Amino acid sequence: MEVVHSRCAGIDISKKDAKVCVRKKDAKVCVRKKDAKVCVRVQGSGSRATKSTVATWGAMSNEILALREHLIAEKVTCVVMESTGDYWKPFYYLLEDVLNVMLVNPRDARNRPGRKTDVSDAAWIADLGAHGLLRASLVPPPRIRRLRDLTRARTDLTRDRTRQVNRLEKILEDAGIKLSSVATDIMGVSGRAMLEALIEGKADPVAMADLAKRRMRAKIPVLIEALTGRFTPHHGHLVRMYLDLIDYYTAALDDLDARITAALPSSLRTARDLLCSIPGWSTTVAEIFLAETGGDMDVFPTSGHLASWAGACPGANESAGRVKSTKTRDGNRNLKGALGVAALAAARTKDTYFAAKYRRICARRGPMKALVAVERAMLVSAHSMLTTGAFYRDLGANYFTIRRPGAAKANAIRQLEALGYAVTLELSIP
Repeated sequence: MEVVHSRCAGIDISKKDAKVCVRKKDAKVCVRKKDAKVCVRVQGSGSRATKSTVATWGAMSNEILALREHLIAEKVTCVVMESTGDYWKPFYYLLEDVLNVMLVNPRDARNRPGRKTDVSDAAWIADLGAHGLLRASLVPPPRIRRLRDLTRARTDLTRDRTRQVNRLEKILEDAGIKLSSVATDIMGVSGRAMLEALIEGKADPVAMADLAKRRMRAKIPVLIEALTGRFTPHHGHLVRMYLDLIDYYTAALDDLDARITAALPSSLRTARDLLCSIPGWSTTVAEIFLAETGGDMDVFPTSGHLASWAGACPGANESAGRVKSTKTRDGNRNLKGALGVAALAAARTKDTYFAAKYRRICARRGPMKALVAVERAMLVSAHSMLTTGAFYRDLGANYFTIRRPGAAKANAIRQLEALGYAVTLELSIP
């Protein structure tokens, strides 16, 4: 097998150490140092055999810098490491400036059964990297990494805020207050005013229901019933606590929104405006897309590569001509979560291509597969838009009917005949 990198290092990373393997002539030498197994592989030529040296290096910054000098002295041309949790980041960030570092998926670098040790893993990674059998994962530049940290923090805080709202609703249920059964959002203006009144100890449901604003005022009779319960000072203390937490999360999210906007360069702001023209895409979804992909579509040769990387296309698992599974791969879970929200929103729109596509596939294969299909269609559109710089152009809700009029006609006739009608077609000439 052809050797791509004659001097290749494989690193098996853990929280406290990394095993580094460097292959050299004659035999494999293991040196126990502290906390990281590093295997440096040096390819032999002619009568010289390939050998390796495995050493353990600590995961502290000073020891990683010492490892960097060691790899430079060994004239290593490629450093391969697995993406183990977040523990790969100190190694990658300190080595990438001076060395060719390749971050790979642990699934692709899995060792053979029965040979699972840190030392053998480092040597195996070095072997695979030397022969070019591993694909590098996408690691964006520092500017995009900072933007990604902000968008991911916003997603986590949004979920935490939702958890606090759910806990608040449980307290209200315990007190017999059925506000969430009447108000769509208990944290809206009307709901918040009623909660503050409950905390202050007001017990008149009529007076509290009169705090409703705008469209909620039409529900005052139902609100009176919903606000009649057994709300005690104990419940008031807990509700106050959760409201303060929700306010804290809201303030933190507002700060993150401002920081994300400031962190977006002008080119990505233009790209965000383009992406927001896609049905179902909000500013938040567009920012997550740009943070996860970097906004550079040259990294993905085709829209299919982008969809595969995001985990929005069927998997390939075939043997002997038999398809065993088409389950989608995990992909980028942060991007996929945002795409799921966008696909659900687009499926509820009117007179759009995405809504028509969702209904068409949902009727045959169920809602989950329909959502994945819409996600993939969105990624195809986003890839094309960022490549050409054009705004989204919707194909229309009647796209599938126009594309295959014969099938649409036959389906309509079949449905009418199933209802007992005799159908006669007559061409209408305008």
